[in-house]
Amino acid sequence: MRSTFVISAALSLLAPPALHAQSTLFRPPNLGGSWTPEPGVVQFDFIHRFYVAPDAGGHKVINFPTFTLALGLGHQIAIGTHYGTNSSVVQTPYRPNEIEVYARWRVIGGEGQPGFAISVEPAYNFAARSADGELSLEYTRGRLTLFGAARGMSKAFGLDTARMALAGGLAARLTDYIGISGDVGGFLSPSMRKAWSVAIDFAIPGSPHTFSLEASNASTSTIQGNSVGFSRMLYGFEFTIPLHLSRFGPWFHGPSAPPGATGSGPGALAGEVRMVQLKYAPDSITISAGQTVTWANRDPLEHTVTFEGDSAAAPIAPNSTFSRRFDTPGEYRYHCTPHPFMRGVVVVR
Repeated sequence: MRSTFVISAALSLLAPPALHAQSTLFRPPNLGGSWTPEPGVVQFDFIHRFYVAPDAGGHKVINFPTFTLALGLGHQIAIGTHYGTNSSVVQTPYRPNEIEVYARWRVIGGEGQPGFAISVEPAYNFAARSADGELSLEYTRGRLTLFGAARGMSKAFGLDTARMALAGGLAARLTDYIGISGDVGGFLSPSMRKAWSVAIDFAIPGSPHTFSLEASNASTSTIQGNSVGFSRMLYGFEFTIPLHLSRFGPWFHGPSAPPGATGSGPGALAGEVRMVQLKYAPDSITISAGQTVTWANRDPLEHTVTFEGDSAAAPIAPNSTFSRRFDTPGEYRYHCTPHPFMRGVVVVR
């Protein structure tokens, strides 16, 4: 086990840069942070926590899963829901399902960007029948991000009157692919157990997914669930999955023909960029004005060449090509819409 971890850590140092999607490396387990999906991206996160109850006979595993589904609407706004199947927030009926719907607006900042980021998050917890909310503040410097959050609930636990909670934490990225994080928070009451968590976080090379191994005493990942500690320590993991809706276009419209060359003529071919192993090779190419670049898809799945400021890009099928002529000097940055971690640039002299 130890040798496997050492090999994985060594490979991460040689891997390409981290990928663009929600990342467990940029937030602690019990803090949502200010992150919002890009427009048209659905973010699915799965948090699974558990403890083993030896007194139940047969070492029964008691599970506390939470599912998160969020949609990016643009302008750094997202809407989503947290669904926990074993809530400790509400006791009547005993540990029911807990559903929280929320909206999040990141007022300033961005994930991993230096300086401050602020977001506001109104929410409604159906299990507690409570209007909740959170104000998040982050500060990033280098590989370290500090977090703070102020929370409010109109009907905490479905029983109490309005309550307030505070939380704080940090996330430290040891490399582009490995990090550690932790947090603590709770209601403004000395008699109530505080919620806490610690995690080892990983970005998976060659994919937009991240993964974390966690220990915590918070059962459900909602505003209320992250504000009160459970009676036992829970262990588990979190896995993040971004779903780019544009990649499902062929389900409804059929596969599109690859786009053709732009400009008034084909121009002289300056070079070819291969799409292979979920990368552009090379990812940077320099040409002269009036020349043409061709992209050749050598992967077994569709890609795009989507230039910044231009969201329209037809899929490029396996073993197909796409060409574009560049008449104006400048830097033309692009990415693959269904695989946004694939990025490249054309420099025109």
